[in-house]
Amino acid sequence: MSIRILTIDDHPLVRDGISAMLEVEPDLVVAGEAGDADSGLELFRSLLPDVVLVDLQMPGCNGIEFIRRLRAEFPEARVAVLTTYSGDGNAREAMAAGAYGYLLKSALRGELIDALRKIAQGKRCVSNEVSQEISRHIGDQALTARELAILTALARGWENKRIANEMGISAETVKSHLTRIFEKIDASNRTEAFHIALRRGLVRLDD
Repeated sequence: MSIRILTIDDHPLVRDGISAMLEVEPDLVVAGEAGDADSGLELFRSLLPDVVLVDLQMPGCNGIEFIRRLRAEFPEARVAVLTTYSGDGNAREAMAAGAYGYLLKSALRGELIDALRKIAQGKRCVSNEVSQEISRHIGDQALTARELAILTALARGWENKRIANEMGISAETVKSHLTRIFEKIDASNRTEAFHIALRRGLVRLDD
């Protein structure tokens, strides 16, 4: 039987590329396409596809929030992120939200097709590049919720005083948190912390 796939991506060219790639596979069928999470959820309800491919970064509701919403309504839904972001933070958050896979748009055609077949069988698939990134940080100390909030504020360009005012803490406390953050992510200054946070997907500035 054919594996029916729903693709959700705000770039039509990406959706067209996926369709062109899958149309030559006898067991893979694109059942529907959507340009945003809300439309994708509506389509899922009507189509009940076997696998959903969703982009990570989209206007409005991002891919991870879509996964949470979808799995809350359809606990058995099999969904995979298809993205350009290889950071371990994004991948871990997506899998924790209920994703069956975390795949890169740069993946070879055969790798992506093989992953779709495995996910349709209920197996989990993570691109090799992402798996290696996750492995590199397995022993790292996790950032606390407060530290993640401060790191996000730093990535937005906020100075310590503004962070302190917004969070209702002292500037000295902010400095103390930043020191621990730098130690945990192996950064020597704010600029380096910003780049590491974005590369690893520890913060998202679309929220």
